[in-house]
Amino acid sequence: MFCCAKMWNSPSTTARAYVWLLFCTFLSSGHGINALSYDYSATTECLKEPQKAQYGGGILKNAEFSDSLEGWDVFGKAEISEGFSKDGRNRYIITHSRTNSLDSISQKVQFQQGNLYTFSAWIQTNNGSENVAVIIRYENGKIYRRGRVTAKDGCWSFLKAGFFANFSTLVDILFESNNTKVEIWVDNVSLQPFTMEEWTSHHHQIIHKERKSKVKFQVTDANRNAIKDAELSIEQTETSFPFGCGMNHYILENKDYQKWFSSRFKYTTFTNEMKWYSTEKKRGHENYTISDAMVKFAQHNNICIRGHNIFWDDPKYQPDWVNNLSPDELREAASKRIDSVVSRYSGELIAWDVMNENLHFRFYEDRLGEDASAEYFSRAYEIDPGTRMFMNEYNTIEDCQDEDSSPGRYVSRLKEILSYPGNENVLGGIGVQGHFNYEQPNLAYMRAALDILASTGLPIWLTEVDVDRGPNQAEYLEQVLREGYCHPGVEGIIMFVGPAIAGFNVTTLADRDFKNTPSGDVVDKLIDEWKSQTTQVKSDSQGFVEVSLYHGDYNISVKHPVTSSWTSFSYNLRKDDTLTEIVNLPINV
Repeated sequence: MFCCAKMWNSPSTTARAYVWLLFCTFLSSGHGINALSYDYSATTECLKEPQKAQYGGGILKNAEFSDSLEGWDVFGKAEISEGFSKDGRNRYIITHSRTNSLDSISQKVQFQQGNLYTFSAWIQTNNGSENVAVIIRYENGKIYRRGRVTAKDGCWSFLKAGFFANFSTLVDILFESNNTKVEIWVDNVSLQPFTMEEWTSHHHQIIHKERKSKVKFQVTDANRNAIKDAELSIEQTETSFPFGCGMNHYILENKDYQKWFSSRFKYTTFTNEMKWYSTEKKRGHENYTISDAMVKFAQHNNICIRGHNIFWDDPKYQPDWVNNLSPDELREAASKRIDSVVSRYSGELIAWDVMNENLHFRFYEDRLGEDASAEYFSRAYEIDPGTRMFMNEYNTIEDCQDEDSSPGRYVSRLKEILSYPGNENVLGGIGVQGHFNYEQPNLAYMRAALDILASTGLPIWLTEVDVDRGPNQAEYLEQVLREGYCHPGVEGIIMFVGPAIAGFNVTTLADRDFKNTPSGDVVDKLIDEWKSQTTQVKSDSQGFVEVSLYHGDYNISVKHPVTSSWTSFSYNLRKDDTLTEIVNLPINV
């Protein structure tokens, strides 16, 4: 079996250390204000005192309220008062006596068409915990929610969001809480604009820091004597970043589909074939013929598989016979299901989507109790220890108005599952689907959402990426894929796309003759771009060669400058390798 099966079992070492630092370091564009002094590990924590305003508040006036309400207005009929930290040095604003959900402080801002805007604020309420959203209100009165946080009394919670300006206009920035009885406390607000050029230029910085490393080779003879002018050919054979594609049963029937897939992708998810409604259409009659054949095909072609899924919490997508079961019968049937599918493929997959869409739906929780998801995480890991267990959800990164699957709610739900008694050692993972519509994707919100998820330190996978049909489908697909690839917390991407002959009609990569669509051109371009091209270099007078390479596996051939004999090496470049570690290449004389 291909050795990738256990690649992603160690906790992420990059998410906490780099995610916020890299996001804020737009130094070349002049946007590095306060970036390095901020405690970004506090993203999902509730703090006694708020941190400084990101980017020094950006374009907002009086972002830290040091000048009372200067630059701010009151939206609605609420009343405003000032609050002070215990030492009296930090001032914040309290909105109270609220009668409408939108009653809050507000500030008018001029949006420029085509700009992306990052937003953040520290929020607290005076009683219990309540959802507080940041609102964009246009001059015509339309409002759009662009991010939210569950704020609590007694500590400050971090609200992070993002906007894209489809046109130039004056807008109001304000806050919303449906419970008008609570006060909304706000401090250290920030709004920072970026042009699309500035935004994409940041991708290059992240790639060089996160996906590539500088390597120093030294060519020597058997006695470690340096060899000058040796010719090196460095060829990458595999990249370490999983970039894959969904696969369905048509691949078993079509040789052209097999060739098309295996020539491009080394990671996959079966779109339907492992799901319960596919493997047990009649109660007690399991049939794994198709999924077994697909696993065999994948293994033969060194393709790693994500297991999708053990259970789906949406009542519409249960096997027909399951909906008529009593709770006791369902518990028994579900126990047989998880034992059957997980034990069958134990050790052969790189991940399991244990519970699909359990933020939007509650089929198992309503029938089996609130701990249903947590119990199935526990059982799956007991059967297949060492394989990472994922929640898998839609709209967490693609739709900022969906409160059910907001990043904060996702983090909270996953923490509940992993803190369930007995789940302390379960390897958890964050699966976000990424089904984007045909409109310009809100990349600023996508990044904000990924930042919040990455603050957990758990690996993030984009699990089902596609973009609806539209005139700019290929362009928007490229934007989404680049945003995911360039985020330090993202450790893999699977697209739910493919050739027309296999029925992929949302985002189609190839027509029925396997000729690329524009979206297919984008994917092929990125596959080629996200790997090192074959490099030809010569060693210097000390036998050294220094190059910058994408992480992954390499074949290195070295030609002796006098004898012209060749020596070959296999080399694996890992993210943790440093330039101080010189790689010795002893060659034949």
